Amino acid sequence: MEVKNKYVAMKNHIDGAPNESDFSICEELLSVKLQPQASDDVHVLVQNLYISIDPGLINRMKTHSSTHTSIPEASALLPGQAIEGIGVGRVVDSRHPDFKAGDVVWGLLSWGEYCVVKAGVLLQKLDTSFGFPLSYYAGGVLGISGFTAYVGFFKVCKPKKGEKVFVSAACGSVGILVGQYAKMSGCYVVGCAGSKEKVDLLKEKIGFDDAFNYKEENDLSSTLQRYFPEGIDIYFDNVGGEMLEAAVENMNSSGRVAVCGVISEYTDSLRKAKLDMVQLIYKRIRIQGFISLDLMSIYQEFISTTTQYLQTGKIKAIEDISYGVESIPKAFLDIFRGNNIGKKVVRIVEGDHALH
Repeated sequence: MEVKNKYVAMKNHIDGAPNESDFSICEELLSVKLQPQASDDVHVLVQNLYISIDPGLINRMKTHSSTHTSIPEASALLPGQAIEGIGVGRVVDSRHPDFKAGDVVWGLLSWGEYCVVKAGVLLQKLDTSFGFPLSYYAGGVLGISGFTAYVGFFKVCKPKKGEKVFVSAACGSVGILVGQYAKMSGCYVVGCAGSKEKVDLLKEKIGFDDAFNYKEENDLSSTLQRYFPEGIDIYFDNVGGEMLEAAVENMNSSGRVAVCGVISEYTDSLRKAKLDMVQLIYKRIRIQGFISLDLMSIYQEFISTTTQYLQTGKIKAIEDISYGVESIPKAFLDIFRGNNIGKKVVRIVEGDHALH
């Protein structure tokens, strides 16, 4: 089977802040190999339904991005090729025994209408019997953002009831879920965001104990001292830079920092964090970076737990959805400009309700 595919590619590597001119909409013909030469050369043709838009992808677009990690799913992207991204799709054609036409799948797809996925690459069947929107699985509350929040908070931060938690970029796809997990764990939670609208959402709808607009603060360390007069036990870092510095300055002994993302440092537009190493030693502060894909062994635990939270209304899913392949570059740029609230997703095709 051969299909005409429209996809998004980089025109060149992106070493600074991304712009619309860095991307192009391309077309190609796609099909799976009829007679694969080896077991690892088996392919699945997928029609993309929803694509997750994630800021960390910028690190794969840089000239020297391949030096950041040895993980295949985070390796360098090349100009002219379809940009990879986590998403949800429907199998159209398959040479793999585990997948058949019509299967709804989650995994590493692409910024396009279709993609060919090679055996061994991240791809899993989805159980859609719960009736949740497929967008939830495309990097959202039941996808990579939800899994990242779950892994980072419960497995890295290891919260205890009554602890004080600070979440940066708290209105983003991960932060907004971390705050809800923290409240369910009996913690006191404060988040920061970049607008009054986002701050109000965190306090009035999501249930954070407090929140502030970091753009209105001149001294972040003093600000955190005001919101955490007794110190911070857990900092879930999505920002890096000066925010990380300020959080560490206000941390209690045996404090934990989960480094999920450093969006302020991705585009080299702001200075990188400079930490007081003596303070880290004497306060016994643990700072741990993590990649959620390293802990796929607990994925089913995450799905089971979070599904129950959604069904009982303990967690709210906040989504920001755009439509069509052509909207993908702007959706990506909007994240760096702070224009999204909750999980940014692009819906590629209409009529996905028929798949449930």
